[in-house]
Amino acid sequence: MTEPGVDRTVSVRLVGVFKKAYGKDRVTVEMRGKEALRDAIKRLVQSSPDLGRLLIDPELGTPLPNAVILVNGKEINLLNGLNTTLMGGDEVVLIPVIHGG
Repeated sequence: MTEPGVDRTVSVRLVGVFKKAYGKDRVTVEMRGKEALRDAIKRLVQSSPDLGRLLIDPELGTPLPNAVILVNGKEINLLNGLNTTLMGGDEVVLIPVIHGG
């Protein structure tokens, strides 16, 4: 049961090709209690296969080679990586990494 007045949502800001793939630049993800960043990303890509194709590396099954990810303005490698615990009111930013060939 959700407590009245308690924010259970995380704002996700999508930049560049991620914004284009999803169709908007901001998405709200409903939290199910304490969750890791990886769980929120999983639900986000389930709602948009186009975003999933761009964000998730098919061999590694992770977004990290394709995105710089910030939680509340801090790069996740400075936190706990994809295991960073999200709380209601947090902001996640997904920034595409441009790969050259």
